[in-house]
Amino acid sequence: MRRRRARLPLPFGVLSVALSWAVLAPGAWPEGDGQLIEEVVVTAAKREQGLYEVPASLSVFDGGALDEQGITDLVDIGKFVPNLVVTTFSAGHTASANPFIRGIGMQDHLITTDPGIGVYVDGVYLGRQVGQHWNLSNIERVEVLRGPQGTLYGRNAIGGAINIVTEAPGSAPGVRIGAEVGSRGRVNADFHGDAHLSDRLAATLSFGIKRRGGIGTFSNLPDARVEVGETRELFGRLALAWQPVPAFNLTLAADANDGDNGLNPYTTLIDEVPTGAVYAAGYRNSNVAANPYDNNTGQADQLRTANSASGLSATAEWEFARHWTAKAIGSVRRSKYQAGLDDDSFLDNFLSFPERGEADQASFEAQLHGDFEGWHLVAGLLHFGEDGANVQDPTVFLGFRGRFELSQEVDSTALFVNASRDLGSRWRLSGGLRATRDEKRATTDVGTGTVSAKRRWRETSWDFAIHYAATDRLSAYATLQSGYQSGQFPARPYCLFSDPACFTASDNITALNAEAGLKGQPWDGWELSAAIFHTRYEDLPYQVSTTAGEGFNTVNLIVEQETTGFEWESAMHLAGALRLHVTLGYLDVKVARRHGVRPVAPLTPELTLSISPEYRRTLANGGEFAARLDYAYRDGMWGEPSSDPPRLTRIGSRTLLNFHLGYTAPGDAWSAALYGRNAGDERYDHARLNTGDYLLRILSNDASEFGLRVHKQL
Repeated sequence: MRRRRARLPLPFGVLSVALSWAVLAPGAWPEGDGQLIEEVVVTAAKREQGLYEVPASLSVFDGGALDEQGITDLVDIGKFVPNLVVTTFSAGHTASANPFIRGIGMQDHLITTDPGIGVYVDGVYLGRQVGQHWNLSNIERVEVLRGPQGTLYGRNAIGGAINIVTEAPGSAPGVRIGAEVGSRGRVNADFHGDAHLSDRLAATLSFGIKRRGGIGTFSNLPDARVEVGETRELFGRLALAWQPVPAFNLTLAADANDGDNGLNPYTTLIDEVPTGAVYAAGYRNSNVAANPYDNNTGQADQLRTANSASGLSATAEWEFARHWTAKAIGSVRRSKYQAGLDDDSFLDNFLSFPERGEADQASFEAQLHGDFEGWHLVAGLLHFGEDGANVQDPTVFLGFRGRFELSQEVDSTALFVNASRDLGSRWRLSGGLRATRDEKRATTDVGTGTVSAKRRWRETSWDFAIHYAATDRLSAYATLQSGYQSGQFPARPYCLFSDPACFTASDNITALNAEAGLKGQPWDGWELSAAIFHTRYEDLPYQVSTTAGEGFNTVNLIVEQETTGFEWESAMHLAGALRLHVTLGYLDVKVARRHGVRPVAPLTPELTLSISPEYRRTLANGGEFAARLDYAYRDGMWGEPSSDPPRLTRIGSRTLLNFHLGYTAPGDAWSAALYGRNAGDERYDHARLNTGDYLLRILSNDASEFGLRVHKQL
């Protein structure tokens, strides 16, 4: 199978960058007063800053415009950020999100694994991937930071961080309702209310339902009452903001979601691994469904996946003295799920892993901000604790039945400080330190009896940056930063049958990133962000799963990885009503040879590209017409760290197309839009795993969808 190269989209990327640079010519933009593009305010550095002031590669999505771009969740975010891919994989679950930024992420979901990309909601870290498929309603903005973020965001952000910011209570009083109906059984409805209950108290309430039909059927179970890939979700969030005096405010928030879904689409390829035990037992590809989006399982207890999560958080800010502000964020969260895969995907119960899991987390972060003329300081203390478990019962491996248990407790504490200092009117220096202490205690039973282990890690991360403001709206930066992540215990240690001492944690992961970038507006009507970088990772665990031995064994293959890359984002006003958005990412990843084998970075495309023309015009009645087309491309990539000789784990490139045609009434009283997501009905893989006995092919739950979306202000 030959690698699919990016022959067609690459000229589009070159052309798009050339168009962006073409605006350097004088008179490229229509004359006019006023600024066409306003600088976005972000909190990527744990304080409010203009986007051009942040010395980091950063993408920002306006919450009000997510629908227009066809973005409904984190997986969709991954289609439009350079060098970002977000997949769903975990135990056949449609409600998981696995982000990979610049070649760093985590495919797995079991409790002993940690993602390399941190996801935060209003400053609260989400520790687990299942249920992290966060509902993107009631969102002010989404910030995607690329590269190690170890100083301000902590141990699980060695590849980057995704920061979700919700709308603050009292920021936009009123009631908004929305509905969406479309093909593939799409039915969405949501409510958002924002009100000032008194001069000192404001509240927001959001809730809704999302439903979408499946992408296939369970062929051998006609009474399944659920389809492959079907999704049903309920969600709600209540937030209260209290400000008794101007110098103090307290925000309390509670959220919950509940999902009842069909098994994620996948299929098993048997003939491609003719030396495997499944093939030797007489099974062939003819035993699985002819349509890969159908499923031939005979296990009725593995058709559905379920997930639920709930959380409480409190955020307090107190300006206790001139120039000084204290901030505290406390949170508790609980999540649980039920899922599993019938790996063989045929009628006989030969390989199946029904699974349930849960995790409880508690975190507290105290911050101290000093804001003086010419310099800013943020210092803080973070404590994070997590207690979780996974159970597979009964596991069926090559016809033998067993039970698998895995649990872990995490205790993490960090002290951090970051300061910036202006040097004159144009230069600014900034730097930070973070000292982290982690402890993990893990227990497992794979049928050999209970085995427990624990380990501690300590690491100091740092960063240094220099920022130059060429104009009020154009800046350049250079940064050198390190990152850290604690080591990990094996996720499926069936190696215990042959090696009783194999349940040990890996060493801590370290990262060192050098980066330089340019961002801002050289002229009104043209906004750009460009970055080049080189990152080195040491003691990075690649997860490799095989069925060799007594079970489905997952081992951590420790590697050194070097990544060099480029990122480009731009927004251009080509005419009074026409705007063009372009993103482009390129990665060159080198992995050191281990034990005579050269692994590959999984789920890491060499080229990522999106092109989005947008047309807006104000009509005679004061309403607005908007039309938008979004083209997103991801190059071919490897589905797992193994580039086995037959190249069975190679995933082909994909091209996705969304569109939006909408009308907004005067005063934003109501809006209606026709939409299309994946309008070309592109079918693609999320992952490929060669176990040695069979090839597991995880399919995307994406398919073409067309419909109508309406919003009404009450």
